[in-house]
Amino acid sequence: MSLRRSLLGATLLTSLFATQAFAENTFKFAFQGTLKSLDPYSLNETFTLGTLNNVYEGLTRRGADLQIMPALAERWEVIEPTRWRFHLRKGVKFHNGNDFTAADVVFSADRVRSEGSDLKTRIPADAKFEIVDDHTVDVVLTSPNPILHFEWDTWGIVDKEWSEANDSVRVTSASDQSATTISLQANGTGPFKIESHDAGVKTTFTSNADWWDAANKNYNVDTVEFSTISSDATRVAALLSGEMDMVYPIPVQDIKRVNDNGATSALTGPELRTIFLGMDQRRDELLYSDVKGKNPFKDQRVREAFYHAIDIEAIKAKVMRDLSTPSAIMISPFMFDNAAKISRLDYDPDAAKALLKEAGYENGFEVGMDCPNDRYVNDEAICQAVVAMLARIGVKVNLNAQPKAQYFAKVLASGGFDTSFYLLGWTPGSFDSWNVLSNLIGCRDDAGNGGMFNLGGYCNEDVDALTAQVLVENDPDKRLDLITQAYQIVAGESGYIPLHQQGLAWGVSDGFKVTQRADNTLMLYHVNKN
Repeated sequence: MSLRRSLLGATLLTSLFATQAFAENTFKFAFQGTLKSLDPYSLNETFTLGTLNNVYEGLTRRGADLQIMPALAERWEVIEPTRWRFHLRKGVKFHNGNDFTAADVVFSADRVRSEGSDLKTRIPADAKFEIVDDHTVDVVLTSPNPILHFEWDTWGIVDKEWSEANDSVRVTSASDQSATTISLQANGTGPFKIESHDAGVKTTFTSNADWWDAANKNYNVDTVEFSTISSDATRVAALLSGEMDMVYPIPVQDIKRVNDNGATSALTGPELRTIFLGMDQRRDELLYSDVKGKNPFKDQRVREAFYHAIDIEAIKAKVMRDLSTPSAIMISPFMFDNAAKISRLDYDPDAAKALLKEAGYENGFEVGMDCPNDRYVNDEAICQAVVAMLARIGVKVNLNAQPKAQYFAKVLASGGFDTSFYLLGWTPGSFDSWNVLSNLIGCRDDAGNGGMFNLGGYCNEDVDALTAQVLVENDPDKRLDLITQAYQIVAGESGYIPLHQQGLAWGVSDGFKVTQRADNTLMLYHVNKN
């Protein structure tokens, strides 16, 4: 980095030398999915949030080992059980030169909870943000909340002045096709600026020389080019040819090929994300089924039949090539100490058929299934395997596999929860079970109030009551017991069908060193050229 800056500082540089210096410090990477809107509140999805975390920063952030660290807030304290005080970092500038102040935090708190935001659950709806002075903010709660700030690393603070001046107060939701300034341009405080953005195709980042964090400014990459390459084969080929310096995910079947190549290697490790199947249990009649006048998924016997039909070991061996860990719960066991107390239902097609017969579906039925084809590791292949497994018990599944932009626009709250049966993945942003219980399992209404990402509308008031207790319980043993009770109820009702925690597989050129985080987030200041 110092070489490039000294060259650029010279007045007699030729354009040829400038171009060569630029290329030498450029890192090119590709992901299977797209980066659409640059609005940091549009889509609660790991890749989008993680990528924009390089541009927008939260009051907190996560380190390489995922521990909570200060960021735009230097420190915080609980003044009283329902009042937190955040001391903001002084001297921080947004990319356009505006000062970062408490007014930006209050504005961002209101904006992230506004209509269209996919990150509303980052902050309690009734929390009040009070400005103490330009660099101090109090958060006043209606009840204690020991994990208030656990997800604030992905709540990026936006510039109030810039947003108001650029018609960007409104949040552009995942289903909103209209363009606003903040969906096409970015103005954060982070280590990288966005130089250009071709939505869904390519985005170019440049290093922010004025970033406040001197301790982490030791990376030597000045320019980063991100491209979407949806095809697995094309993505791997781009890495092997040297066209890309990093690509992810690497299909599990190509890991050996990447490692055997002389100039590349595969980084593998466990991921915290759980992949699962969900079913519409809210509507009185499914949107996509030949069953009319009733909803088969309201019958626990049908849900259990689907669960018994899933051969999770076959998915692990044949689809995931052993790069997955079968799960019985909706959270990684790394984040839940009592995971061993809950077991999967056995793979048992005969039991599944018997349950369907008992429920009145001896000849099976037909149902539509929504699945992304560029979001999770082998996502469409998993769905195809599920389709085949359910066919064995007489259920015909009509698979609708789409790119994630179309998929999320359809199935999320902004799309009216337009699904009957679906595959989804979830990493709790707080790395805590309350996130799962609240977002995925909590009762909701048709507008998404409640469990905002509970696409199928599962609802048990006893679980909701336990979830409310979990949020305010400070005693770790009591809290763990409450969480365990909630998971046991959901598992006992087959409210969801957990599949597995997928493994991470990144392909990296030997010319670069990157840090792989277990939440599958790539922080660009953790990238260095060897």
